[in-house]
This record gives sequence, structure tokens and C-alpha cells, in this order.
Amino acid sequence: MYFDIGSRLCIGRIVIVVDIFKLIEMKVLVIIISITISFSATAADSLYHPKADAKKEIALAVAKAKAQNKQVLIQAGGNWCGWCIEFNRIVTNDTALRSIIEANYIVYHLNYSQENKNAAIFEAYGFPNRFGFPVFLIVNADGNLMHTQNSSYLELGKSYDALKVKEFLLSWTNKALQASTYPYLYQ
Repeated sequence: MYFDIGSRLCIGRIVIVVDIFKLIEMKVLVIIISITISFSATAADSLYHPKADAKKEIALAVAKAKAQNKQVLIQAGGNWCGWCIEFNRIVTNDTALRSIIEANYIVYHLNYSQENKNAAIFEAYGFPNRFGFPVFLIVNADGNLMHTQNSSYLELGKSYDALKVKEFLLSWTNKALQASTYPYLYQ
């Protein structure tokens, strides 16, 4: 049986099979494009960068902190770490926490992964990785480690306690470390 579909001459069921294969090819192509876009977005949005020169980038963060009269907040962890991603989510989405960070800190995400463990950096800061990940380091504008924060003390359920995070962040600002903040001590 011959019949015409559009500009094609088709023979019975053969055209159906050919059209099904074309449909499958198109779906596979759409899936491949979607996966590629997804991986590209994930790579671009990654918090941690295994190929980064952490020593150089921390030095740049310290210089920027000095110029802006801020501290450096180093969040050590990796893209594999759900708690690391969750902390970033909460401080990004909570306007009060985001405001505290933007006003007082230069943030750097120090990578720890199979690709790059940054062993020399962790050693230089007294092995903060002993607390697990994420672990937070407060570094002053002279590059000196001021505080290491075990993130488990900031947790609440499957996320972080915004009040505890706020207290942690406010406790290490430049203002909190100035004698003029505590005049009652000198009266």
C-alpha cells in the first residue's frame, strides 16, 4: 500500500518505524543537551574550585580585607559536602546573615577534595579539618588566624541555626574586636 504524507512517499508501516527512530534520536539529543547544560551550570556555580591556587587567592582575599577594613571568612569544604552547600544557601538566602557577611567579611571557599586537598594550607592553619567540613576560619587583615569554628556547633536539625550563625559572625567582626566597643571595661 502506497500513500503520500506531505512530500514523502511511504510504504505501509515502514515510515512509522523510521519516524519512531527519528523521534528517539531527537529525544536522545535533547537529553544530551540538557545534561551538558546542567553540568555547565553546576561547574559555573560551584563554591569550591579544586584547580584554584588557594595560597594566592587567600593572599588576595587578605589584601582585599585590609583595603576594606574587613576580616576574611574562609569556609573550608568541598562541592561534595552537603553541609557546605547548605551553609552557603542559608547565608545567601537569609538577608540578615548576608548583610553581616557583606559588611564585615571577604569570603573564600577553601577546597578539600580528592583533586586537591590543599594540605599545606590546612597545615598552616593548624589542621582545622580535624573538625570535619565545613569548618570556618576567621583570618584578620594581616593574614593571621583569629578563630577556627567547628560548624557542628552552628547546626540545627538538617540545617543551621540562623541565630547561632549570626552570633558567630558578629563575634569576629572588626568592631567586636575593638576596645572602643567595650568602654565599660575601662571606666
